Amino acid sequence: MRKVYITGVGFITSIGNDAVTVSESLRELRHGMVQYPPFQKPDVPVKVAAPIRDFSTDSTDAEDWVIPARYTVKREILRGMAPHGLYAYCAIQQAVEDAKLTEADYSNPHTGLYAASGGSPFLLGYYLERMRKHGVMRCQPLGIVASISGTVNFNLVSHYKIKGASTGFSSACASSAHALGFAYDEIALGRQKRMFVVGAEDGNVESILPFAGMRALSLQTDPSVASRPFDVARDGFVGTGGATVVVLESEEEVERRAAKVYCEVAGWGQASDGHNVAISHPEGTGLRTAIDNALRSVDISPDAVDYVNAHATSTPIGDLSEIKALKTVFGSAATTRPAISSTKALTGHGLSLAGAMEAGFCALAIREGFMPGSAHITNLDPACEGLNIIRATLPNRPNVVLSNSSGFGGANVALVFRSVG
Repeated sequence: MRKVYITGVGFITSIGNDAVTVSESLRELRHGMVQYPPFQKPDVPVKVAAPIRDFSTDSTDAEDWVIPARYTVKREILRGMAPHGLYAYCAIQQAVEDAKLTEADYSNPHTGLYAASGGSPFLLGYYLERMRKHGVMRCQPLGIVASISGTVNFNLVSHYKIKGASTGFSSACASSAHALGFAYDEIALGRQKRMFVVGAEDGNVESILPFAGMRALSLQTDPSVASRPFDVARDGFVGTGGATVVVLESEEEVERRAAKVYCEVAGWGQASDGHNVAISHPEGTGLRTAIDNALRSVDISPDAVDYVNAHATSTPIGDLSEIKALKTVFGSAATTRPAISSTKALTGHGLSLAGAMEAGFCALAIREGFMPGSAHITNLDPACEGLNIIRATLPNRPNVVLSNSSGFGGANVALVFRSVG
């Protein structure tokens, strides 16, 4: 099995649109939540979201979108994109620059791209309504390409001339973690030399608000307490969107290019709950098995893990399920290590974006030497007793990091990252 490394990252997130700003936000526990203007209506019970700054993508006509000056996107490219497609396009530009890749490096049969998104309910709804009102032949020719769940990989693979493996992943909030795990396999097994891993979501009314009907969103009006994983008073997650791109490369490619490395992707594991279409297993059995599988794939014991980036979204049931899984895996050692936090207290929950975004956070933490705290905890849930939930950022470099993701249907993924040198 070949070794796999992260050599580049790109971020468009609620806590920053580049790696420097994101790192500062993680260190300083600076969150991205606001009272979201589209939610400030009497018939909308949810008031808080974590939007993307410096972009304006509210119009159904992409030519009306406002994009930061550093990015240039041609009109014909924009016409085939949803808002999160644009975010991903900008994030991959950052990742390519960060990894110092040339077109010759990534446009070849040895480089692939795996992506995850939920599609764009915003655009899909608009195009379907337009078809009903004005007729089939009045639809935007690229409407399907722009709005369905494969839109991110459709656009990035074609515009970046990707010629290796490519596909999209759909396991709800575990999607981009699955994408990263299978991208790791492509390189470790020698099938590819390099993989882009992309997670992206619109993060607007249509992609967030339907979760209110599931009673999954926080009803808090104060952005500073709306997302508070592990707090006894947590009442749901805060929705967000954006995009993250992570570049994975083989050890041979890293050596050939003398590339800088964030960390090693050491291994991963997955398992299913087999329990409920929407709710995690109450004992966290699927996640526990996924973590066990991940640690076994790296051939390390639980006491080797220094930091856990928890999936914890700030829902009463989901957080408790993960707490039980972590207690089972780490046992009595959990009182002192590993350090555990949920960065969703800062970003909100990015749905299928979450796994890739938090993998990017873990890469920053390892390379820059810190462990972000779990923000907004006023009253730690007594169920967390025995776990080392850190509330402040620690200025220590973790050598081994575990990142968890869970999705609808009980899909669970655990990723393991390791420092280099």
